[in-house]
Amino acid sequence: MNAPVVTRFAPSPTGFLHIGGARTALFNWLYARGRGGKFLLRIEDTDRARSTPEATAAILTGLTWLGLDWDGEAVSQFEGAERHAEVALQMLESGHAYKCFATQDEIEAFREAARAEGRSTLYQSPWRDADPASHPDAPYVVRLKAPRDGETVIEDQVQGRVVIKHAQLDDMVCLRSDGTPTYMLAVVVDDHDMGVTHVIRGDDHLNNAARQIQIYHAMGWPVPVFAHIPLIHGADGKKLSKRHGALGVEDYQRMGFPAVAIRNYLTRLGWSHGDDEFFTDQQALEWFDLGGIGKAPARLDLKKLEHLAAQHFSAMEDAAALHELAGYLAATEAAPLTDAQSDGILKAMPALKDKARNFGQIIERAHFILTERPIAPDAKAAKALDDVSRGILDELTPQLRTASWERETLETIVSTCATQRGLGLGKLAQPLRAALAGRMVSPSVFDMMVVLGRDETLARLSDAASEGTE
Repeated sequence: MNAPVVTRFAPSPTGFLHIGGARTALFNWLYARGRGGKFLLRIEDTDRARSTPEATAAILTGLTWLGLDWDGEAVSQFEGAERHAEVALQMLESGHAYKCFATQDEIEAFREAARAEGRSTLYQSPWRDADPASHPDAPYVVRLKAPRDGETVIEDQVQGRVVIKHAQLDDMVCLRSDGTPTYMLAVVVDDHDMGVTHVIRGDDHLNNAARQIQIYHAMGWPVPVFAHIPLIHGADGKKLSKRHGALGVEDYQRMGFPAVAIRNYLTRLGWSHGDDEFFTDQQALEWFDLGGIGKAPARLDLKKLEHLAAQHFSAMEDAAALHELAGYLAATEAAPLTDAQSDGILKAMPALKDKARNFGQIIERAHFILTERPIAPDAKAAKALDDVSRGILDELTPQLRTASWERETLETIVSTCATQRGLGLGKLAQPLRAALAGRMVSPSVFDMMVVLGRDETLARLSDAASEGTE
């Protein structure tokens, strides 16, 4: 009862890290880390035709971006093939498995006859209880001798009590005729050898659990705690697919969501702690338990994710936001920030991340930092820089030149100028915004002035004021 918790995430490297797989990894990470246990990573690469090094790299990169650290090195399931085969042979020697010499044609003939007679098509091998002396010198597979009577009960931490009748189970193949182990055997051996205490995975594996438990029993190994979590569906209630949009974790990074928001959102997706929606990693680690996972499939809701992202941007340290912004630019293959741009963005970050929902919006707001003189205004900004506005900027520039460069002082000078002209502050802010940023959507003009500094601000205002006289 007091054994340390050990969980694992075991993806197949056949593509990107799916958002559903990411949530499974997160649940395993939270459960283990929140209890001072271990979170292990196993790459289930036994399907050599579909497994690729690129997909493995994508999984590792996705987990790293999400902030899910694992203990030790990632384990390759394929590399454990000899150990898996060794266990199959041990079950053969103990009488819990047998050699089956049936050919594929014989198996198909059995199933056709069963269908014709209305019987179960689960294959029942005539070799199950055959005398070894009758064994031919021919290729064979090793089949588990599954119990024919009774039932297997799974006390699942999410699904509750699940009962599988043994009549529903066949004698599954553990070792193929070429001596390679099957996935069903490899999973159990790996989980046992890695000391996994809790198997937290998608509920599409629930039927596998009943068959895998037979191997644990045959080997006399302790059975881990099972928790089969519902899959994630789209907003329309159907299983996630390409028609729902982003499926891979890297898509969400390229969409500009901060990793902490994805962690928060995925934790809440199918699990609850009262009515709490926004919470920190520390709170998630303290609160997360298997009992809070619902049985119904969760629905992906991008609007809710965007809302959470805005909350996390507000709570995020400026330096942390800048660090992750650099990762976002790399993921989208954009040019990296120069040191000067990084300094400017860090200084402006409180204004840039205010109400932002993604890093793309932050980059958009940071345009005034990323652009260089002479500022080329867009169409709307150019409209705000008419002759009257240029005259006001020309008049304002000398006053700013001698001012102390603090937000309150700058705001007072600009407000006074607007009043003297019989204008509202907003009317004067428009040409200022156009001159400083070259566009009409930007942070406050006073935030921009403080970040740009006296010399750059005056140079941009001077450029804008003089354009009409050239």
